[in-house]
This record gives sequence, structure tokens and C-alpha cells, in this order.
Amino acid sequence: MGQRERKQQVYTLLVEVGRKAGDGLPDGSTGAALMCYATGVDEAEAVRETVAVLKQADLAPLDVTGYGTLDERRVQGHEIEDDEIALMDRALADNAVIVAQMTPCFAHKDRNGG
Repeated sequence: MGQRERKQQVYTLLVEVGRKAGDGLPDGSTGAALMCYATGVDEAEAVRETVAVLKQADLAPLDVTGYGTLDERRVQGHEIEDDEIALMDRALADNAVIVAQMTPCFAHKDRNGG
């Protein structure tokens, strides 16, 4: 069997980031969760590229959860909206990492202020 070239695919990644000076996250937040679409010949490459891009943007990646390619997500039963597919297509066309959503995280305080 001949070795065939592996093509780029788009992977859906959820990245948790912590705080870092100059990260641009809201005051009082403890970090954020970022939904990203990233290209790679495999998920490991997509994760490496995403972490590198986020570090360049002064963010502090702590953890990455991979959800696979569009086809893998469909097999898992994920409902995927047209706008999400459009962002995936753009990531593939541009060979880029796209942050589709950023949700700041805040520490929960109890009623006694602790």
C-alpha cells in the first residue's frame, strides 16, 4: 500500500483558559471556555496549533477537550447549526484556528461572601 497524503480536517475543540496579564478577559473572571474550530491532519495537530495561537494572543490555555471532526460529531448525535458549519468551512479554507465562542468563567461565592 502506498502512503497517501493525509488531508487537513477541521476539529471542534473546547479550550479552558486561565488568567494572565493582558488577556482581555472581564474583571473578576477566573478564566474562560473557548469553543474553537481548528485544522490539522489529526486532532493532536489541531490541538497544538490552537494552543500556540491562544498563547500568542496572551491567553493561558489550561485544558483542551476534543470533540472530533464534523462527521465524527454527527455520528455522536451532535446537532450542528449551519452557522457552525460555515465557521468550520472558513477554518479549513483559511487553514486557521477560529474562536467561535468565548464564555468567561467566574468563581461562585456563597451568601457569606466566601
